[in-house]
Amino acid sequence: MLGLFKNKSNSVLGIDISSTSVKVLELSRSGDKYRVEAFGEHALKPGAVVENNIQETEAVGEAIEKAVAHSRSGVKNAAIAVSGSAVITKTVEMDASLSDDEMESQIAVEADQYIPFALDEVAIDFEVLGLKENNPERAEVLLAACRRDNVEMRETALEAAGLKAKVVDVEAFAMERIFELLEDSLELPEDDPVVAIIDIGASNTSLNVLSKGQSIYTREQLFGGRQLTDEIQRRYGLEPEEAEKAKCKGGLPGDYESEVLEPFKDAIIQQVSRSLQFFYSATRFNDVDAIILSGGSSSLNGLAALMQDKLGTQTIVANPFAKMAVAGKVDASQLASTAPALTIACGLAMRSFD
Repeated sequence: MLGLFKNKSNSVLGIDISSTSVKVLELSRSGDKYRVEAFGEHALKPGAVVENNIQETEAVGEAIEKAVAHSRSGVKNAAIAVSGSAVITKTVEMDASLSDDEMESQIAVEADQYIPFALDEVAIDFEVLGLKENNPERAEVLLAACRRDNVEMRETALEAAGLKAKVVDVEAFAMERIFELLEDSLELPEDDPVVAIIDIGASNTSLNVLSKGQSIYTREQLFGGRQLTDEIQRRYGLEPEEAEKAKCKGGLPGDYESEVLEPFKDAIIQQVSRSLQFFYSATRFNDVDAIILSGGSSSLNGLAALMQDKLGTQTIVANPFAKMAVAGKVDASQLASTAPALTIACGLAMRSFD
């Protein structure tokens, strides 16, 4: 069994490995108040991570090491995540009287019923969600299985940076965890609010829908901020690194906003709308009460307001650190500007307090 859920350590460094960078975050907590103790980021060279799969462990390990050095964190245990598309989850019923060890043994025997891979190729874990309402002698148990090589590549990259993987999580669960930090920023109905978290990365956009604070639907699609970088590169004849820098820092010609940026924001809204339609067609729901935007491209100027206007759903940009204290060594302004891209790292760092 692999620790996809359970955390035996106290303090872990949340590490988000995306296709363009490594982001690390350390949190502490006193009562119900969190504090950011450290954070850092380091860019990945192109091709080191492709579609959530690590291709070059050495390059990723080096980036992790530099991001940790930048953060000045002394924590050596890490929480990492695999993407939802790499994980199979299934809720099953089991005898509620079984101990964790007995459940583990039973799952190991019966796992081939639920997992379409050879069992020696996958890592499996489980979490008891609770007793069935109509039959308290039965427990609902969430199984999660991931191809072992997907996990091992991440563990190897961490080891190269001098760290140990204490927790291997799922990105959707990390996003679910940060909802408690953002809930007060939204106007939600008291009974069964349904919230969509949209994470817009460089090459992937994920939809994670929560009901009563728990994930009920996830979907990923190949779309992200790299499309904007590619269009800047094509239109203005820039090299990839120049285009990325111009996208973040500015200095592009006067027609950039109307000819490139606005069409890209429209394309994001179209992708989000399409993902929500898939959700509605696959479930009993036909609406969401709110949309939370995260990821690097979510903070594009005016995107949240435009999405709220076009989709008719209240929309905010995630800042999980809005009510957190910040340690003196942390650059608070840089943290605030990077906040929407740190949501997965934040959800992973929160595993310290399970």
